Amino acid sequence: MTKRIIVILGPTTSGKSNLAVRIARKFNGEIVSADSRQVYKGFDIGSGKVTKNEMMGIPHHLLSVANPKRKFTVAQYRKLALKAIEKIFENGKIPIICGGTGFYIQSIIDGIVIPKVKPDWKLRERLSKKTAEELFIWLRKIDPRRAKTIDPNNKRRLIRALEIVTTTKATVPLLQKKPLPFPVLLIGVKKTAPELKRLIQTRLLKRIKQGMINEVKRLKESGLSWKRLEELGLEYRYVSKYLQGKINRKEMIEKLQKEIEHFAKRQMTWFSRHWTGSCKAGKRDKEINWVENYQRAETLVKNFLKK
Repeated sequence: MTKRIIVILGPTTSGKSNLAVRIARKFNGEIVSADSRQVYKGFDIGSGKVTKNEMMGIPHHLLSVANPKRKFTVAQYRKLALKAIEKIFENGKIPIICGGTGFYIQSIIDGIVIPKVKPDWKLRERLSKKTAEELFIWLRKIDPRRAKTIDPNNKRRLIRALEIVTTTKATVPLLQKKPLPFPVLLIGVKKTAPELKRLIQTRLLKRIKQGMINEVKRLKESGLSWKRLEELGLEYRYVSKYLQGKINRKEMIEKLQKEIEHFAKRQMTWFSRHWTGSCKAGKRDKEINWVENYQRAETLVKNFLKK
């Protein structure tokens, strides 16, 4: 049989994980996570990591594979993901890449890598004293293309982008390599703005009830600095601020709701920019097939596997 890959993507809280599990159960698949926070050990509740019960017996790859004290790069992710995909093929199953980190997904299916630029610790120390807003404004001036695809609140990524630009004296390049030599089906989970807002609110309150604040406390006690925690995603950033007494509980919840909504919009912008229209590469159609229900997704997969 021809090797085929399925990708299930979408904004945060859209229900990607549940859809991926259902598709995997129906079509004999295994799941490769494409989430930049779920790769870290101990980042469970705040990152929305799928639980053992939610997996429903489906093997999941690239969850809890990295030490949060160290930076986990896209290059590292791509290397591990490709190994997992090959292992799944060897097991006679279908790899299902599932997540909302577009750059992770793109690193696999489009075969891109970022330039190898050694860390400039003096520059990083100087940049770390600036706010995320200041860093973003600077990046937008010297590399507007990269500024369009980066999280403007993520200081770690902003510093890295500025480090690459200032070191290479050129904009941050995306070095195109040969895409995967297999047909790839892209399925996007679509939600209306009001529906997504409601889902974000419900999930946020649920995570707090499940112990997200205590999770951040444990991570801090394990040796992670407040600075490092604030770098690793919105939930960890604002819970850290709350635990430090910089904001109260009400402010934490309100700011998180607002920022997660903005994050979901940025995700959709990223997906639309990279995989729209009828752009083809080899045997693969890069257009996202947006779905609103499981039945539509199942039909797409069934037709894809028949080809």
